[in-house]
Amino acid sequence: MPAGPFTSRRTVLRGAAAVPVAGIGLAACSAPGDEGGAAATPTAPVDLGAESEVSKGGAKLYRDHNVVVSRDRDGTLKAYSTICTHAGCPINKLQGTTLICPCHGSRFDAVTGKVVQAPATEPLNELSVKSANGRIVAGPAS
Repeated sequence: MPAGPFTSRRTVLRGAAAVPVAGIGLAACSAPGDEGGAAATPTAPVDLGAESEVSKGGAKLYRDHNVVVSRDRDGTLKAYSTICTHAGCPINKLQGTTLICPCHGSRFDAVTGKVVQAPATEPLNELSVKSANGRIVAGPAS
């Protein structure tokens, strides 16, 4: 085969196959339905469910609302946005009381909102939360 500026068919096909795969990594860091920004957290109070769903010392992830609610050992409720402060990815995994970001592996304490593993350096944004008629209601910080 002569040397020159010609590209082999195999090289072209490899390049075409790599383009969609490279795009998957970028899509994982983008919030659904939001071009280049973070997914929405509640902008108004939202009923998340029964208060009994969050036990003392535990936490519950509400993926549909990008919120995590925890209850400390004294029974006090706390709520945080589950939009990672590193790259704006929605956090979709809760192990015990540790939130794990799927994009770059940042971990947050669901009880305090603090970062427990980088690359994130800023804590999660705290939301207001209350119990009303046996229901958990969370919304923007007051």
